Amino acid sequence: MGFSVLRNRLLDYCLMGKLMKMEEVCLNSEPVFDMVDEYEGEGDCSAVEHDDETGSKHSKKEPPLPTIGLEFDSFDEAYDFYNIYAKEQGFGIRVSNSWFRAKKKERYRAKLSCSSAGFKKKSEANNPRPETRTGCPAMVVIRLVDSKRWRIVEVELEHNHQVSPQIKRFYKSHKKMILAARKARPPAEPVTEIHTIKLYRTAAMDAVSNGFSNVSEREGIHQPDNSKHLELKEGDAYAVYNFFCRMKLTNPNFFYLMDFDDDGRLKNVFWADARSRAAYGYFSDTVAIDTTCLTNKYELPLISFVGVNHHGQSVLLGCGFLGHKSVEYFRFPEKLGGLRGFEEIKRQLNKAVYNSLKIIEFETSWDKMIKKHGLGDNKWLQTLYEERKQWVPVYLKDTFFAGMIPIRENESLNAFFDGYVHKHTSFKEFVDKYDLALYRKHLKEATADVQSKNSSFELKTRCNFEVQLSKAYTKEIFDKFQSEVEGMYSCFNTRQVTANGPIITYIVKERVEIEGNEKEVRSYEVLFETNQVDIRCICSLFNYKGYLCRHALNVLNYNGVEEVPSRYILRRWCKDVKFQHVDRGSTDIDVYSPVYRQSRFHNCAVPIVEGGAQSEEQYKIALHELQELLNKFNLVDDSLV
Repeated sequence: MGFSVLRNRLLDYCLMGKLMKMEEVCLNSEPVFDMVDEYEGEGDCSAVEHDDETGSKHSKKEPPLPTIGLEFDSFDEAYDFYNIYAKEQGFGIRVSNSWFRAKKKERYRAKLSCSSAGFKKKSEANNPRPETRTGCPAMVVIRLVDSKRWRIVEVELEHNHQVSPQIKRFYKSHKKMILAARKARPPAEPVTEIHTIKLYRTAAMDAVSNGFSNVSEREGIHQPDNSKHLELKEGDAYAVYNFFCRMKLTNPNFFYLMDFDDDGRLKNVFWADARSRAAYGYFSDTVAIDTTCLTNKYELPLISFVGVNHHGQSVLLGCGFLGHKSVEYFRFPEKLGGLRGFEEIKRQLNKAVYNSLKIIEFETSWDKMIKKHGLGDNKWLQTLYEERKQWVPVYLKDTFFAGMIPIRENESLNAFFDGYVHKHTSFKEFVDKYDLALYRKHLKEATADVQSKNSSFELKTRCNFEVQLSKAYTKEIFDKFQSEVEGMYSCFNTRQVTANGPIITYIVKERVEIEGNEKEVRSYEVLFETNQVDIRCICSLFNYKGYLCRHALNVLNYNGVEEVPSRYILRRWCKDVKFQHVDRGSTDIDVYSPVYRQSRFHNCAVPIVEGGAQSEEQYKIALHELQELLNKFNLVDDSLV
């Protein structure tokens, strides 16, 4: 399985809005034009002739279709979006209706129509201009939501007249793009048509990044982008686009980014739904990038950002499609399978990787394996050794992994979408299966929640540590910790070897199984700081798995400590982790801003959603109360109109 494990809040850049280079999705990597202030009203909207100097196209683009649910940061952006779409289709637009709040004189709703909508008033002039309008129904209606975003709430794409981008006519609404470009560009520089679409950003992201940071703008003729784009088959692009639109409508906190190359072809995609973003709030301490599809050269270039929930289950934090070549993957049979003595090489390699408690032990075992089998010239093993600090457990003892790295030979990790994706899965097939995969994962988590909350755990020893953690941990994590408590009885001959002030070094011996049924005695160093009751074992199980090992527990017990210190009981493994408020915002956030309010509401709503899913009765109660709340919101909203 192709897992790359990252630490230090990798997804802060993706889920919390710090990945600024993809905030604006540029169809041709050029800066957006500033639109002129005026918009066409009910006046004449007839077409004018095409201006060859200013109207030449840089390259043909296909912006997304206007879709209910799409949101924009301003009225201008919504107008620009529909205007760009209209120019590509071959028609002009105008603002046919606007609604304003009486007291504030603030526009809160608008209708953008095809320039052929409606009919002109009859003229009494001797030579009236011919009728150019057809009563065309094509339009979009946009509405102000959350006091700052404009959302498409109605769409009609069909026209009652012919439209074609090949027609050499230029509408007034399109001419404004050229006028704005003339203002923005130096006189000697030719004007090219620029398309930029800003995608939806959530309040939580704005709270962290404190606003937008624009894409790097490059002036003049840019160099061609040779990076690989996504290889979409027939129906794939439509399926992905529909998937995002559907998720935006049914999943209010859904977020996605799309990255295009200079020719308007889709390069990279990233998305995270509401559940993933909520999960990130609780379980962002360790993030793994699942590159199984890339490393195994699947047709679907899928990567998954995966965390671990409070039950030790994989939880999805985000997904992406990458338009680049497959990454190199260390598969033993492929790289070493043809070597003489492969099984022995594999056994010694595993021993060096998984049985080494100290760096010197790994170095010695590795060197012995290389010399014994004459592998000094093996390029792949040389590369593996050069990168040892990135994958060998003994070098990673100071990094917290929450169980996401195998530390024993028989441990393995499954891909998050294992069973739902195969070598020839298409984009369309994947987005169709996405909901089912997530539903089953969420059901498994909900079931584990109920079991942990309602079940009484069987105690197997008389140790206080076991009693203490049975009240805090979820069932799955308690079972693992309980194995360590039981393992205390396989430890013996605990003795102090050195003392340096309050820091005491102990040696704990344990009989461990090796190959077959054989056992050997191994010695583990444990450091114990008496003042703060800090403890650390050379096996580093706490950093690898997130709970104390049998050797550390043995030393605590040896010193008369009857309870595990609270610092070693991680909140992420506790039954009530989702009911604890998680505030990842800055301390200088304006608490009166809509951004802050939405973030707080989201955190408070998660326990309601989780609790409401526990039983039919709780579901009905939660649904009823939410409906009552929405009714009150509607009454308040109507009073403001």
